[in-house]
Amino acid sequence: AVGTAAMEGAADHNGTAGSVTGTGTPAAARPPATFEGMALAYGSLVLMALLPIFFGALRSVSCAKSKNSSEMPETITSRDAARFPIVASCTLLGLYLFFKIFSQEYINLLLSMYFFVLGILALSHTISPMMNRFFPANFPNKQYQLLFTQGSGESKEEIVNYEFDTKDLVCLALSSVVGVWYLLRKHWIANNLFGLAFSLNGVELLHLNNVSTGCILLGGLFIYDVFWVFGTNVMVTVAKSFEAPIKLVFPQDLLEKGLEADNFAMLGLGDIVIPGIFIALLLRFDISLKKNTHTYFYTSFVAYIFGLGLTIFVMHIFKHAQPALLYLVPACIGFPLLVALAKGEVTEMFSYESSAEILPHTPRLTHFPTVSGSPASLADSMQQKLSCPRRRRQQSPSAM
Repeated sequence: AVGTAAMEGAADHNGTAGSVTGTGTPAAARPPATFEGMALAYGSLVLMALLPIFFGALRSVSCAKSKNSSEMPETITSRDAARFPIVASCTLLGLYLFFKIFSQEYINLLLSMYFFVLGILALSHTISPMMNRFFPANFPNKQYQLLFTQGSGESKEEIVNYEFDTKDLVCLALSSVVGVWYLLRKHWIANNLFGLAFSLNGVELLHLNNVSTGCILLGGLFIYDVFWVFGTNVMVTVAKSFEAPIKLVFPQDLLEKGLEADNFAMLGLGDIVIPGIFIALLLRFDISLKKNTHTYFYTSFVAYIFGLGLTIFVMHIFKHAQPALLYLVPACIGFPLLVALAKGEVTEMFSYESSAEILPHTPRLTHFPTVSGSPASLADSMQQKLSCPRRRRQQSPSAM
């Protein structure tokens, strides 16, 4: 979310733009985008933003009940939510100073390598469920586990516990092809594939523990977004300089130049993931009501479409990059709250705890018992460990 919330139409996705209304080449050197081109670009951005939110929210439900420790969600608490705008502001300001002091070329080279690795892992995790349908039944599938621990004996603590199989390795190879394509060409399609993967993984694996935490997080980032876009030039400067798949882009001159188009409209991934994890929370709340309806999910989903459409409209009218959370946060919080007031379910909404839905048989083990003897003694020792308070598991590669 850092530094991406105001990037709609702010810069070329390779960091070479000369204005805040379009990308690719300086505004004076390129013809204005046609109405058809803008409609196609903005419509495609909206569609690409909706896909990871919708499917990420659906996958977050099964993720919360997953038996695979490598796919367990990371829970955002109210304390995390309150600190996030401060951490994001420090990071954004740090990037701004880095780009002012050091060579942009070397910084972007380092960032490209970093996001190259993260993008491959994220894309592999995204396509894995779909690719499993294409493997034959007799495919030789072996199981693997990548485990890093710290300490020994009773003090042993899990750092990384990543479980995968041969099918995951095939997905990793396919994702590597996209990664090499992005690294060599920085093509906008490869950028979008990574961006969609990052967004879907974020919505799926980052869980708000309750609605109050969601309101704190969205409210804090609402202020963060407005301040850094309208109060300073920091956000737009970083957006122009940052060369990484942290945004979705679509060319406004695609009809004229085809796949080599270079006048991009943009949407930062923060404007997808932050509202997306709140919408996913409301879907899990819908399911907890056991009414076989998804009222709050669909309400917040429509609210997101409304807020994003309003963002694009204002950006087009004023020809200036907009803080999308300025419009998305009131819509995504306000619409579901009005529905809850109308249905008399405000108390149920704010008392719902998402973390309570993690099943007892899917614990996050951070300490490993050292036992010997019969299987019965092993089971007794494991039961004692599960009855102890659990510590938060560190982020796994699949969550990155």
